[in-house]
Amino acid sequence: MTTASPLDPRAFRSALGCFATGIAVVTTIAPDGLPLGVTVNSFSSVSLDPPLVQFCLGRAAMSFEAFTTAPSFAVNILADDQEDLSARFSRRDLQERWAGVAVETWDTGVPILSGCVASLECDRAHLFDGGDHVIVVGRVRRLASREDGAPLLYVRGRYGRVA
Repeated sequence: MTTASPLDPRAFRSALGCFATGIAVVTTIAPDGLPLGVTVNSFSSVSLDPPLVQFCLGRAAMSFEAFTTAPSFAVNILADDQEDLSARFSRRDLQERWAGVAVETWDTGVPILSGCVASLECDRAHLFDGGDHVIVVGRVRRLASREDGAPLLYVRGRYGRVA
């Protein structure tokens, strides 16, 4: 086992990379009416009653203000064949991300990506300070999930799949 100073950012990131996560694209609508989406792997459930989920968004993200002020957002949990969407929604050009992407809308009008293993439409409930990130908590108002397919995983800086 490699040991390093607990304050060494590279060692901290490497240690956290040992925890496999799923990959999601969180979507919303900007104040100007355009769709926004960002790839995240810091997503989890918070509560079953009421149904709450959270994701973390970097304060330096170009879409930070839109996501922290929008009344609603959707979490689209990517399937293992959607690695391209993960990469696309982590690019810098916010509108280029949407070229040719199939979406639908539900109650709030936020984009729901097609083909995901699960999607959750949420109303923003809380924002919490998370250092260089903000923790966005949403109350789930509608969801859909597939019985088939496996989620896309991320571990040690690489994509992975369920064996």
